[in-house]
Amino acid sequence: MKNHLWNMFANINNGQLAKRSFILHQKKKICEKFLDVLWNEGFILGYKNYFTNIKTFKSDFTKIFLKYKNGKPVINNIKPITKPGRRVYYTAKQIWKMNSKNTLLVFSTNKGLKTLNECKKLKLGGELYIILS
Repeated sequence: MKNHLWNMFANINNGQLAKRSFILHQKKKICEKFLDVLWNEGFILGYKNYFTNIKTFKSDFTKIFLKYKNGKPVINNIKPITKPGRRVYYTAKQIWKMNSKNTLLVFSTNKGLKTLNECKKLKLGGELYIILS
């Protein structure tokens, strides 16, 4: 399995450090789901898929628009928790003990990618993907 999600994290982090207004990334479904979470939480301005073959609507890449506040990047730190060699899972009981005031915790659950608050509302556990601050 290729690490498209981890590559996207690195691209976003590098784009923010270079103060780019947008970055380009290869289109994958898991990356789109994660971008939806980032957009819903206000960490990016949005994203757009670009089609190279109009007849089949095959999209090769996604343009991710990065967000800044007062000239500083909104995403200061991206820290992937689970890795291909070391998976980290939390049960619903363990999630209730977690606190995230200034960070965004994203979990992979059987209902899709969810934030910590959504997991608490739905009483779900899952694999902790990333911490954003």
